[in-house]
Amino acid sequence: MNDDTLNIGGRRELFLDHHLIERLDRTSLRMGTPRREENVLDFDLPWEGRFVGSTNVLKDDDCYRLYYRCSGYGKDGAEDVLAEQTAYAESTDGINWVKPELNLHDFRGSTKNNLILPDGDERRISHNFVAFKDARPGVPDEERYKGVGGSHNEGLFRLVSEDGIHWRMFSEEPLFVGYALDTVNVAMWSEHEQCYACYIRTWVDEREEGKVKFRGFRTISRSTSTDFINWTEPERMDFGDTPDEHIYTNGTHPYFRAPHIYIALPFRYMDDQNALTEAEMDAWNFNLDWQRHGASDAVLMSSRGGNHYDRTFMESFIRPGLDRGSWVCRSNCPAVGVVQTSDTELSLYLQTHYMLPDYHLRRYSLRLDGFASVNAPFSGGEMLTKPMQFSGEKLTLNLSTSSAGSIRVEIQDEAGGPLKGYSLEDSDVVFGDEIAQVVTWKKKADVSALAGQTVRLRFVMKDADLYALQFTE
Repeated sequence: MNDDTLNIGGRRELFLDHHLIERLDRTSLRMGTPRREENVLDFDLPWEGRFVGSTNVLKDDDCYRLYYRCSGYGKDGAEDVLAEQTAYAESTDGINWVKPELNLHDFRGSTKNNLILPDGDERRISHNFVAFKDARPGVPDEERYKGVGGSHNEGLFRLVSEDGIHWRMFSEEPLFVGYALDTVNVAMWSEHEQCYACYIRTWVDEREEGKVKFRGFRTISRSTSTDFINWTEPERMDFGDTPDEHIYTNGTHPYFRAPHIYIALPFRYMDDQNALTEAEMDAWNFNLDWQRHGASDAVLMSSRGGNHYDRTFMESFIRPGLDRGSWVCRSNCPAVGVVQTSDTELSLYLQTHYMLPDYHLRRYSLRLDGFASVNAPFSGGEMLTKPMQFSGEKLTLNLSTSSAGSIRVEIQDEAGGPLKGYSLEDSDVVFGDEIAQVVTWKKKADVSALAGQTVRLRFVMKDADLYALQFTE
């Protein structure tokens, strides 16, 4: 195997970047289109307020867990954006959510609420608290759930929990003092890189004489740790040859069906775009200057580790749409996390109608692995992979074709010649809509004789989308 050969083993590989692709001939990478689904959670309780944010969701066996920031309230009962608290909701299906009465923290003389972190914390942990379940082998049960939250004044703090509801400080020592941290920061365990990774909010021109300066563009930096205790100094993420944009949040996390690929659903902010009229903003009582300018949407990025994001798609992943309330400044912020909600479906969630009376969380859906695809038009086209080695006995595809569409697969040697028994002429036509369609050649699926060899895959396609491939046993 030479240095350019990919060893994909039995991993599932998604076509949301050019990692596997050597050549596209009359085909192209096409971003998926999330489907707008139902409103799943209203932010309508007395302690939630107008500034709900930092939503993050995780699937924990049969339980879906949602964490979100609520406004705090001062001694006079007025809403205080600097004194936040964290609330919790859960679901059995990712669609129908409940806010359990946890009786953990007081709100106006009663503990009948779903708060898991109280307000009044000078460290402002609830401003951007994000949780994850730590899959690292050997982690003590009492630290299985971890989270981070904090501010640029005090730093980012680590918390741990045994059940995802009752939280305690992991350390009183903060991380990354001197960085902006002024929105959602995320941490995770990377099975792929065998380390913890933390993606934090920074600014392009952030520091001046040791002080935090909020100048230039909002961006992302990354730090790693092998033990959750000692962390590297954050380094700026690279976005490739793409224009600077305000990447307000990052939402980076391992994709559960292919954890060597990190999905990021950033909240892109355009501070000079105003879609709403002055009359609309007056009617909604927007009395703060920062409420009255800017528009935002969700975009799609990915990473395969290290300090690089792939931005194959600069277009919006989820547009604000026809709903005027979705054009309110800082609406359309994706929750951290993508979860499976059926045998064929992924769900992701967006905060929308920010600061309006009907502020809520909305669900969007995608097919499994459906972030992007190699797309062929009706006139047909081809895609050739880079040289690769695999392990397994069968090739399975996540694909969709029209009734007139098709996909055929040729397995080639490293030089590009068809292998005997696996030529295009031998390939049986694949068509339909399947999450894991087995490819056959003259009705035979076994490719185990080629495992460990360097091969290429040639896809000849017509009116079809190829989302992912995997060699399986």
